[in-house]
Amino acid sequence: MAVNKSGGAALAQPLRFRRRLTACRKRGSLIVGEEVRVMLRWLAGLSLGLFAALAWAGPSRADDGTSLILPPCEAALGDIASAFREKESRFWNSDLQIVNFALVRETAFRPWSAQVATRRFCSADAQVSDGVWRPVHFSIDAGMGEIGATWAVQWCVVGLDRNWAYNPTCRMAKP
Repeated sequence: MAVNKSGGAALAQPLRFRRRLTACRKRGSLIVGEEVRVMLRWLAGLSLGLFAALAWAGPSRADDGTSLILPPCEAALGDIASAFREKESRFWNSDLQIVNFALVRETAFRPWSAQVATRRFCSADAQVSDGVWRPVHFSIDAGMGEIGATWAVQWCVVGLDRNWAYNPTCRMAKP
């Protein structure tokens, strides 16, 4: 119960006479401070930058021009060989390396709908330093590289997928 200045109990005021907690403004009026102006300028610059980036990116993934941004299967072989050598030495304490590739071929290009990320699926045979020829299945993915600006390679060497990332027998690396 509230107490008035004279020390007596104050009567509860009706709701219409209570003081509002925040200042009342007329509808439709907006007081814009410097912080809000700075934020609006920042948002405008960000949206302009995004628009420019999308315009610069070239054809959309729904266009047939997407094959222009993906290299052919042969372009990924160097990346696969170096990544395989690093993975074997770093994680499996092995000296295995890919020394040769043969029968490089494309197995599928964008096998799903046009809304899915553009991928080129390829297969090859790789000769490993132990003398055994093993199948390699890989995909070249558009927009999956550094900050989405380049392509990336996902690969699997049959029989040497030691962490079972694409198990069974690299089936998950195929389309």
